[in-house]
Amino acid sequence: MKKLKHEKELVKLALDLVMSIAEKKGVVKFEATDSSKEKIEYVYRLLVHDKILQPLAKDQESQPNIKHKLACWMQKQLPADHPLNK
Repeated sequence: MKKLKHEKELVKLALDLVMSIAEKKGVVKFEATDSSKEKIEYVYRLLVHDKILQPLAKDQESQPNIKHKLACWMQKQLPADHPLNK
């Protein structure tokens, strides 16, 4: 697994996007006290549940792998000329 150039920013963007969509749908209400680890795992599981992401193998489900998977997904969602795609 090769780390992406803007992986941290892509994960943050993915979290913001999916969390806002989930809250608008009424699926979940995130609290300020929720840890980023919990949010990342929830967003990943939501995308897997909605069949947007293919799940990682059970033995591969770690925080770094989940972050990388979210970053790769977010990068594919961005337009080609977006600064995070360079």
